[in-house]
Parts: sequence; C-alpha cells; structure tokens
Amino acid sequence: MVNSSSIKIYIAGHNGMVGSACWRLLKKQGYQNLVGKSSDQLDLRNQKAVDNFIKQYQPDVIIDAAAKVGGILANNSYPYPFLMDNLQIQNNLINAAHKYNVSKFIFLGSSCIYPRKSPQPIKEDELLNGPLEPTNQWYAIAKITGVKLCQAIRQEFNKEFVSMMPTNLYGQKDNFDLKSSHVLPAMISKFHKAKLDQHADVTLWGDGSPLREFLHVDDLAKAVVFALKTNLSHHIYNVGSGTEISIKELAKVVQKVVGHRGKIRWDTSKPNGTPRKLMDSTRIRQLGWTPTYSLEKGVKDTYQWFLQNSNNLKEVSFEN
Repeated sequence: MVNSSSIKIYIAGHNGMVGSACWRLLKKQGYQNLVGKSSDQLDLRNQKAVDNFIKQYQPDVIIDAAAKVGGILANNSYPYPFLMDNLQIQNNLINAAHKYNVSKFIFLGSSCIYPRKSPQPIKEDELLNGPLEPTNQWYAIAKITGVKLCQAIRQEFNKEFVSMMPTNLYGQKDNFDLKSSHVLPAMISKFHKAKLDQHADVTLWGDGSPLREFLHVDDLAKAVVFALKTNLSHHIYNVGSGTEISIKELAKVVQKVVGHRGKIRWDTSKPNGTPRKLMDSTRIRQLGWTPTYSLEKGVKDTYQWFLQNSNNLKEVSFEN
C-alpha cells in the first residue's frame, strides 16, 4: 500500500480506544480522507447496512477496530453477545470488504485467541493448538473466526487481508467501568476510588500470580499504520511489548502512580485467568516496528487522562 494522504480509510470503531488511537496517528501523519461512523449511525451487526455503506463509500483500506470487549467478569456474564455480536461485526465488515474490492483490510484481534497453555512466548503458529481459556472463550472464538476468514480470503483471492493480535492494551479512552473493564484500567479505577476514600484497602481478584504483558494503545496504533504502509507476507502478526509483569507487581505500579497508601488484599476465591500470556512479536519486529512506551510512563499518562475525563466516563452495558 502506497503511503498517500489521499487514500480513503474507514476505521470501524473509531470512537473506541484502539480506533481513536489509529485516527489520531493517521491525522498526525497527514492522512485526511478518514471516515468513522458511530454505532448510532451504522450498526455493524446489520449486514445490509454495512454492505450499503461500504458500497457507497468505497474505501481503499478498512481498519477493523470495532468489537465488544471486556474483562473476565463481562465475558463470563454475557457469553452470547460476546460471541454473536463480535461474529456479526467482523463477518459483515470482512465480507463487504471482499465483495466491494477493498484493497487492504486490517483485522484487530487479541492475544486471547491462543490456547490457555501455549508455550511461552506465544508464536502465531500456536493458534488452534489447544484448549482456550474458559473465561474468555466466547470472545476468542469470534476473533479466531475473523483471523481465519482473512486468511481464507488472502489464500483464495490473493488480497491484502491481514490480522494483528495485540497483547493486553491500555491507554487513552480505556474502559474504567469495574463491571466490564480489563485488569489495568480496573486497578486505576479501584485505587483512585480508594484514595479518595481516605486510602481505604483495595481488594483485587485472584492471588496476583498470573504474568501479563501490556502494550500502550498508541504503540499498537503505530503497528497498524506500519502495516498500512507495508506489504506483509504473513496473514497474522502478534503485537506486544515483549515485557511481562505479575498482576501483583502491576498492582504496585498502579498504586504508586495513583498515590494510594492503603493495603492491597487478594480475593483468592475469584479466578486468576490464564497463568501466563507473553506474546512473541518477532515477526513484526523484524520488519521494523518497535514499541516506545515503558509501563510506568504509560500508566502515568493513562491515569492523567482518567483524571481529566472522570466526569464523562460512562458505564458499559453488554445486555441485549
């Protein structure tokens, strides 16, 4: 794909954390012909509506950052929408992109597509080599389907459909709703609330032992724009920071950044999730992409954004 500010780029999910990060970076690099539609303007679960939109707009590139996402509690509580909504969203976009000859399609998934007990660090070839983590299997199965659809189109029709699998993301416009958020923004929200409550104790799920890798969303956006400009020879690429940290150590980092002075308690009756999940991002790093954010700097920036926007944060509902 030639780097040109004139190409038409549709970012599905442009108001979300990932989509908005891609939008900001593309604008910064001079791309002017960007389009995004809110869910009120375009229901991506509606096949006819998606078809009509792609046919009318005729984008050169689609970046699929649209998804129903959430942490362990949300996945466990609402398995049907996590599977069905994500299947509908991605399938409609992928099919319309193929039907109307979109030149490049970038599908964004998640590291949860890989088996629960994958050898570490996880290589792209581990996909479908074992059972999934039960607590997020619904979302994972949907995303695996998206990866395979893009691979099938690439194989059968030789089109530039590529999948990018980021590790645990955080950053500006993250979801801080404790009923549906992932671990890092949930910690920011919990420690901040406890700080305001005279530094009350904070209770966190599990025993703190699982190891996790975190990537700032702006680093993912750089990987997406890198993919936009590069002819990629593989159908799937992991995108991670390459550094892992235990949940217990992460809690200490967030606690320090927030300035909370109370105790941390661990509720071992709650699930830990996958024991370890480190991505092998050698494939994309060898092409020239590298992350730039340290975890502490990323958490500081995210907390500052949280403070500036805390009055406007909304609850996230998954009920259909």
